[in-house]
Amino acid sequence: MPGAHIVATDALRLTRDNIADVIEAKAMMCVHGDAGVGKTFSVNASLRELAADTVCRVQFRARPTPRDIRHTLFDALGVAGVPPLRPIEFDQTLKKVLSERFRVLVCDEAQWMSRECFEYWRHLWDDRRTDIAIVFVGGGDCYQVLSREPMLSSRVYVWQEFRRMTPEQILRVIPAFHPVWEHTDPDILSFADAHAGHGNFRSWAKLTAHTVRALQRLDRDRVDREVLGSVFAKMAGRSG
Repeated sequence: MPGAHIVATDALRLTRDNIADVIEAKAMMCVHGDAGVGKTFSVNASLRELAADTVCRVQFRARPTPRDIRHTLFDALGVAGVPPLRPIEFDQTLKKVLSERFRVLVCDEAQWMSRECFEYWRHLWDDRRTDIAIVFVGGGDCYQVLSREPMLSSRVYVWQEFRRMTPEQILRVIPAFHPVWEHTDPDILSFADAHAGHGNFRSWAKLTAHTVRALQRLDRDRVDREVLGSVFAKMAGRSG
């Protein structure tokens, strides 16, 4: 978003420290929380700073199987040739590639994965030849599956939960996030959060984009309740 800044929130700083520990230990980490609270952004920003050239990202939009993970990793790692047909041979190929140099494997939208899928990641990580750290990023289901299985949870080195911003954090973070909020009255910020932001970074990003356009359209230079009223109507899809 034009004009937006990366804000060093407490969650972002903690993510950076945790990922640094995970990389040093070549371990596994689970980052979990509601949608839109900054999990993926914080992980990506931290890895760009800490280990940009080691990252391999994969993401799943539906319920994957271990077979899906094999093929997605094969493509993401840029393995030459044709994927092996037999699972045993496929796994040996992936392990060989993952032993060649250190990599951080980031599995986003991990809430879609089943116990069997997490077990497959553990299988890769447990192999003494592979040289990897794994970061799972996902919703609450990700935490539930991992935490209730001792064989999996015992291997997670760091757990980090992301939560919505508190009202106090809103007043500190949002003015630094975008110039449109820089000189906004705290009561207006609280009003905006209560009606549309809800402590959620993704919601605030959308709210900010609409507010910038509303100010331009109304030829205003300051956010007030009238401006926000038009924005709320647009975001809610209802008038009145």
